[in-house]
Amino acid sequence: MLRFARSLMPARHFVTPTVRRSAAASVLMTGAVSIALLQLAGCDSRAAQSSPAASTQPPAIQQVAAPVSGQTRAQVFRQVKQMTVLGEKLFFDPSLSGSGKLACASCHSPQHAFGPPNALSVQLGGSDMRRAGFRAVPSLKYLQSVPQFTEHFHDSDDEGDESIDAGPTGGLTWDGRVDHGADQAKIPLTSSFEMGSTPAKVVAAAKAAPYADSMREAFGANIFDDDAKAFNAILRSLEAFEQAPQAFYPYTSKYDAFLAGKTQLTAAEMRGLQLFNDENKGNCASCHISQRAKDGTPPQFSDFGLIAIGVPRNRALPINKDPKYYDLGACGPERQDLKGDAEYCGIFRTPSLRNVATRKVFFHNGIYHSLDEVVRFYVERDTNPEKFYPVVHGKVQKYDDLPKQYWTNLNTDPPFDRKKGDKPALDETEIKDVVAFLNTLTDGYQQTK
Repeated sequence: MLRFARSLMPARHFVTPTVRRSAAASVLMTGAVSIALLQLAGCDSRAAQSSPAASTQPPAIQQVAAPVSGQTRAQVFRQVKQMTVLGEKLFFDPSLSGSGKLACASCHSPQHAFGPPNALSVQLGGSDMRRAGFRAVPSLKYLQSVPQFTEHFHDSDDEGDESIDAGPTGGLTWDGRVDHGADQAKIPLTSSFEMGSTPAKVVAAAKAAPYADSMREAFGANIFDDDAKAFNAILRSLEAFEQAPQAFYPYTSKYDAFLAGKTQLTAAEMRGLQLFNDENKGNCASCHISQRAKDGTPPQFSDFGLIAIGVPRNRALPINKDPKYYDLGACGPERQDLKGDAEYCGIFRTPSLRNVATRKVFFHNGIYHSLDEVVRFYVERDTNPEKFYPVVHGKVQKYDDLPKQYWTNLNTDPPFDRKKGDKPALDETEIKDVVAFLNTLTDGYQQTK
């Protein structure tokens, strides 16, 4: 039900980042993250704050290092660096999969912002590399700011006013069911239709790999004596790699250069930005935050909330051949803790739009394959529903991938506040302008002289 501020409050409440208290420290900041690691190691946090090493060492989140009691600050940082290097090797190793052919990088391609390398709605995997998934592969970039999942996220523009309930927010994966990179990494490794392996097989593959000695160096000579501990070390190493800033959150897009005053947007890109922010037009910034936080933190282009927008059913997915099957996001089938809780059915986490132009597949079910289609769905979902949903006996079957009892969960904020026959929030030229702006969010921008 639309009882959450994300759906009920005016868009202006979400024009600046709503996750700055939970995210800002982990976005920039090696210093804060390093201090957390040092505290785990039993070091003095005040000394850490004054140490140059606290701002120059590789970042990682608290759960990554888990250093043993008595480690020095230098030992903690050394271990994190070792884990990061090891994690990268693991990430590109197909031998960890049941088929021996699928690495993490196969679906999370570095050349495609650590998202899918092709236009397939879902990727193929399993022991025979023929099993289809049921959700599109998300990008692994810019996840360092995602807060842990909570059913009631309280924050506001005032960075202290907790009177606004933004509803379910945070967590990784499309349904937000895990909070840490190590837990996220376990999902594809052990999924029967993804990498299709087991903890024991993953450990055996790592033990036979050229980097086995690197793992012993990072975690101890006897790390392979216990499969559970070794598997956990592998997951933590993958998590450490996925926190490497240069690869996963470099902030090198044209828009970042624009915010820094180092370049200008074209006329079309600037019009697109204005439409993106305008709560009576695109209203994209209500969920995809486009402005810096008050503390200067770069915009993440997501409020990390979970929301229902009624994406059409993708009948190309093998799993959807069963008319009784529905992917209901936070209330199941993959997520179990909120299963059967009607107010969470049909909601999926809002992804960051950074690098969105590098993608060829969009939304949780991979229904669309271009940014033009995506923007058009947003502005014409309710004005021209026949463009997106089946028409049976002259009647449009709206929201055909969400059972009717959950329609009260659907977002109706602009541009979803119109009815059939109304003028769409954006015209053809404006759609092109928004797409032009979205193209400025791609990392690796180099200003031409």
